[in-house]
Amino acid sequence: MNQLISRLTRPVFATLLALLGCGWTARAVDAQALLPYTLPLDEERLTATGLTLAQEAAQLAQFQQYDEALARIQLAAQLAPQDPQILALMGSLHLQVGDSAAAVMALESAKAIDSDDSTIWFTLGSAYFSEAKYLQAANALEKGLGLEPGNSGAHFDLGNAYYKLNRYQKAINQYETAVSFDELFWPAINNIGLVLYEMGELEPAIEYWERSLDVADEEPEPTLAIAAARYAANINRPAAIESATEALERDSRYADLEFLEDNLWGTRLLSATEAMFRTPGLQEVLAGL
Repeated sequence: MNQLISRLTRPVFATLLALLGCGWTARAVDAQALLPYTLPLDEERLTATGLTLAQEAAQLAQFQQYDEALARIQLAAQLAPQDPQILALMGSLHLQVGDSAAAVMALESAKAIDSDDSTIWFTLGSAYFSEAKYLQAANALEKGLGLEPGNSGAHFDLGNAYYKLNRYQKAINQYETAVSFDELFWPAINNIGLVLYEMGELEPAIEYWERSLDVADEEPEPTLAIAAARYAANINRPAAIESATEALERDSRYADLEFLEDNLWGTRLLSATEAMFRTPGLQEVLAGL
């Protein structure tokens, strides 16, 4: 979203108040009736007002005031319906409030006006991913990367789409590309471990999770993943349970299997984690959480 916000900085010379504040006096006729009068619309002023509202929406979004931002950007889109950046920001805000279907509609409209903006393609890919339309997500992200190949976040998102499509090696390739652009991108390193575990590669998966901890040692996700994998493989189970406890105490959200699934934990790892959670020691921890 920050990329969209930064592009909405064009100068604005009129406001909606200026449009509505130009008064007029009706001319009386012999029958003392008022002639109908239609206020002329100035397209340039309407567009300028739309941009002002879009700038306000962008500022509100920076402070995570998404509902207020969405109200302004929707009005901005009515005043400047052909501005792709306004439509793109509206799509991004719909995505932030969880309305992925509306996000797709807005972003498709933006793309139809400007198909050469990588940010629009990337955001559209995220919207399709949220709709569980992984093939469309991959296609949109590939289009965007054709325009901006050095975007590490987009490579990560494309890896996620390939992972959901069970194209495991292509997913790993995208995660590795993301890391090549940003060596501190621990989620990409972590997700290589997720893919490898689903492929049945236990030790390589653990190695990647350990690598992600080398970058972000306080992150609970790789710690919990290592614990679940070692518990399932019957490798020092007491130590695995201790590590899992530490991870859950850092972030209790990871005690929720649905949350783990949303974070792309696959069937094998979820099964291993659920089995580990049933141990008496962790049952006490989960009850406390």
